[in-house]
Parts: sequence; C-alpha cells; structure tokens
Amino acid sequence: MAAPSFSVTTPIFYVNDAPHIGHAYTEVAADVLARWNRQCGVDTWSLTGTDEHGQKILRTAVANDVTPKEWADKLVADAWIPLLQTIDIANDDFIRTTEERHESVVQAFLQKLYDDDYIYFGEYEGYYCVGCEEYKQTDDLAQGAGEFEGQYVCPIHGRPVEVLKEANYFFRMSAFGDRLLELYETQPDFIQPDSLRNEIVSFVRRGLDDLSISRQSFDWGVRVPWDDKHVFYVWFDALINYISALGWRADEPGELFQKFWPSNHIVGKDIARFHAVIWPAMLMAAGLPTPRRVFGHGWLLVGGEKMSKSKLTGIAPEQITDVFGSDAFRYYFLRAISFGQDGSFSWEDLAARYQAELANGFGNLASRVVAMVGRYCDGRLPAASDVTDADARIHSVVESAVERATAAMDRFAIHEAIAAIWTVVDELNGYLTEQEPWKVAKDESQTARLHTILATAAEGLRALSVLLAPVMPKSTALLWTALGADAAIGPLAEQRIDQVATWGQLPEGAEVSALPPLFPRIEVDQLG
Repeated sequence: MAAPSFSVTTPIFYVNDAPHIGHAYTEVAADVLARWNRQCGVDTWSLTGTDEHGQKILRTAVANDVTPKEWADKLVADAWIPLLQTIDIANDDFIRTTEERHESVVQAFLQKLYDDDYIYFGEYEGYYCVGCEEYKQTDDLAQGAGEFEGQYVCPIHGRPVEVLKEANYFFRMSAFGDRLLELYETQPDFIQPDSLRNEIVSFVRRGLDDLSISRQSFDWGVRVPWDDKHVFYVWFDALINYISALGWRADEPGELFQKFWPSNHIVGKDIARFHAVIWPAMLMAAGLPTPRRVFGHGWLLVGGEKMSKSKLTGIAPEQITDVFGSDAFRYYFLRAISFGQDGSFSWEDLAARYQAELANGFGNLASRVVAMVGRYCDGRLPAASDVTDADARIHSVVESAVERATAAMDRFAIHEAIAAIWTVVDELNGYLTEQEPWKVAKDESQTARLHTILATAAEGLRALSVLLAPVMPKSTALLWTALGADAAIGPLAEQRIDQVATWGQLPEGAEVSALPPLFPRIEVDQLG
C-alpha cells in the first residue's frame, strides 16, 4: 500500500496587476493545509504560480508599452514572488504558464484530446468578458446602468462584455454532463462547501455546451500544435498547470504525478466552475484521474463589496503585515472568517482581535509562563508531581483540541480547527488565574506544587507551539526556542501533530531562554 500523500494548489494568479489580500487569503489557506499535513507525517506537496497568457495580459502590457513577457517577468519578480515572502508561504513549486515545462505539456495534452476526437473546428458568436477570459450566457450577465446603460455587464468586473464572433476549436464538453454528475454523486465532497456544490450540480444538470478553446484574434498564448494560427483559450491553458508542474507527460506520467495526483484545489468561489466542471471534463477526456477536491472559498469584502482595484478597495498585504506582522495576518483571516463563506475585513476588527486574542491571549500567556520559569526555577523546566484534577484537565483539553482540530482540517474547516486549538489558550489562561503560581511561589513549602503548575503550563505551551505552527510559524518558532524545546526535543517542524497529546515531552531541566514579545503593542498612529 502506497504511503499517504497530500497535495494542494492555489489558482495560478493573473499578472495583470499586483496582488491584494484576497490573493493572499487563498495562498495562506493552502499553505496552512500543507503545513498541517506535513506535521501530521503526510508526504505533502504544495503549488502556486502565475497565469501569464491571454487577452487581458496582452492589453495590460500594451497599455504599459512593454511586451507581455516583459510585463509578466516584472510583475512576478516585483510582486508575486515577494508576496510569498510577505505572508510566509512554504510552497514546494511555483509554476509560470510561460515556462517551457508548462507549454509543452499543454500542447501534448490538447494534442491527445484532438487525436481522440474530443476537439473539433467550428464557429461561435457570444458575449465575452475579457476580465474573466470567458464567454458568458445572458443569464450570467447584468443590465448596465449609468454610462453602461443598455449594455450587458459582467457582474464580477462591472464592465460591459464584448460581442465576439470567431472560428475556433471547440472541446466536446457536452459529452461529459452525465459523467460529471456521476462524479458529484459518488464523491460528495468533490465540491465544497455544500452551497457551492449545489450551485454547480444545478448548472451541469441544465446541460453543458461545447467549449470554445482557441482564439486567433491575438497571439499571446500557447500555440495550437496542429494549427499555429490559433492559440489556446486561457482557461484550457491555465488549468493544465496542476499537472504540468507535476511533470505529467502523455507517454510517461512522471514520479511526482504518480505520487501527488490527484490534488486538492483551493480557489475563489468565482472560478470554482472552471475547476469543478471544465477541468474534470478535460481530465476525463484524457483518461486521467479527476482532482481530489475543489474547495471554493468566499470573497473578502471591504465596505460590503468584493475588493476591486478599479474601486480602490484593493488592500495590499504588506499594508497589514508591515504593522501587525505575517503571523497576525495569517491568523486573522483564517480565524475571523468561516472558510468557505464571504467575510468582511475591517481594520477595527483586525486591531481588536490582534490585541485581545494574540497579544493578551496567546502572547501574554507565553511570556508569563516563560518568565515565571526563569524567575522561580532559575531558567530550568521543573518536573511535575502530585498531579491534581486541574492539572489533568489541561492534558484532556489538549487531547480534545487535537482530535477536533484534526477532524476540522480534514474537512478544510480551518476556522473550526483554530477555534478548537484556541480552547487550550483559554484553558491555560484560566488555569494560571486559578492556580496563582505567583502566590504559591511565596510559600517555600509549596515548591513542589509550584513546579507542577509551571511544568503543566509549559507542556500546554509545547502543545500549542506544534498545533499553531502551521498557522503562525514565526511566533511559534520563537516560543519553541524559548521553551528550550529545540535543544531538548528537536526542531519544531519535525514535531508530529498526532503525537502532541503525549504528555511530558519537555524534559526536566530543559533550559528556558528569554522570550521577546510575540505580538508587540500596536500604537493607534501605526494604523494610519
């Protein structure tokens, strides 16, 4: 039996502009799932990247008086790669659709579909949204108002669609409706959350049209191998990144592909249809396994609206991380928003949660325990003895948190997992308030009791360091070192989540060191 593996992808993001917090949200969610699985001992692979072909990129480049490739190179180097560093993403690969390793796979994949008669030549006229890179049905469009009165408008981008008539190559997607419905039925968690699943099932039940997959009105794309007057429609190019990055070849799947496919796709809900309808149909046509899961998360809303550069509601991630740090960014968006639902961002909510949950909750807890071990035990972890019900309860709360967080992560309910882990933070804070080790320390006859309290609290912090490492890698690494766990147990990244609840892992005598503030106080003027 093959060893368990887990692979997770983000969408590949358009390089027509710099990233905002909506892009970062997707990146962090996928990264937390990857880090969690790694720390569960599962062989894990994570992918992100950029989508660099299509009419939208071409127009943006022309508007900036550079070639599309020059534009893409600059945006990737100046914005998209730095984003991963800004929010602390530990991806295994970064794919660009302009790379030869991708373009060659696109051509081989589509040549196979063409040879097997899943692609034909025909004419098409329809409404086309350049922003979505997609032909739209009239019931997917809105009636324009104001300057766009009398025109059909894309509800996502708020701009008029164009009427295009072209002779293109088509994919016989209509042939896959029944097979897709069977997939959704036999694999109920293929599309998540359930609200999105219901929407897509209804869409497919209405009947699928064949899909235009090439364009000849512009040349910025992967050439159709049997007709070089055409380039592939951007989605048929882009979706294949998930297997081109794994080294798939028509004649030889490749070691990474065999090990890590099918992947779990984390996408925004507005592009879930491409991933849950078009992509599995393409894979079925090629005789390849469909994805493991398509999870469409909600939108981040600012002032009640989806973020938009044109409406000046796009917030750059570094506007947040420069003030609060990357750990707070990661924690906030995955704790405050139910993963899979829309969520509203506000600076006030972020600042309040930072202060109450991170600075006062977790950060203050960690600093108090480390400081008391330093003050009352000469910086050496004490041993526990004569364990009381209150001490044992910390252990049982950790056991419960591990169990509930693991079950939630398996469902991609990241917000529920963090909430389960946070019960340990709350329990430990309550435990210290109740046990009052600072008072116990004044009574020499209570030294054994003091040591048990501090040893129990330190063990709780050890467990929290491991459980929260996928979410907040920087602060947990600082705490791990301060607890002396690096030297006594080993690197934090090597600690197994499924072994967290084994009690007493921190050895007596481990040397505790000073802990800098994990979440420093934020002054009001820093918020601008």
